[in-house]
Amino acid sequence: MKLDIGGGYIVTASITNEAVDELNLKVGDQAWSVIKASDVMVAKSA
Repeated sequence: MKLDIGGGYIVTASITNEAVDELNLKVGDQAWSVIKASDVMVAKSA
């Protein structure tokens, strides 16, 4: 998964297909990431 965070920066993370399904993520959706040490959590904006 790649998240465009603006300013020419992209956050890239590996998430499972199950996580994509649970979040109902689709190309173009707004989402945000929380970065903690070596882990990245992804959440979908409402």
